[in-house]
Amino acid sequence: MSTRSKARKQALDVLFEADLMSTDPIDVLALRPTVVDNPVRAFAAELVRGVSEHLADIDEALIACLASGWTLDRMPRVDRVLARIGAYEILFSEVPNPSAIAEALELSGEFSTDESANFLNGLLTGVSEAQRRARAQAPEDPTA
Repeated sequence: MSTRSKARKQALDVLFEADLMSTDPIDVLALRPTVVDNPVRAFAAELVRGVSEHLADIDEALIACLASGWTLDRMPRVDRVLARIGAYEILFSEVPNPSAIAEALELSGEFSTDESANFLNGLLTGVSEAQRRARAQAPEDPTA
């Protein structure tokens, strides 16, 4: 497992705990060094902060790509957290979209149900495609 993959796993742990306890992920992140001997990796902290900071935009993008009848609350908790991490990376980071999706799928294979990988693949591919379409339609910035 690569260093970044291990960091994503740590971010999953922190965000899952925060979701489970209905608490702020930043508070869970702050307590992490006192609870675990394994120090939080910088990339894991970046993911937790990014998901926390952009949660409304992330959830909006995910909701727009969910199949009719599905809600974020209906998703298994681990899938919801993985979807948020993947969507954060797709929407707000320099990680290539296929890599962000593949990493979410890999973690789902380890920590979720047999159906989760297909579900997350469709959902995160939808987020990636929506982002690509939005960028294609956006007017060019003349100052860039």
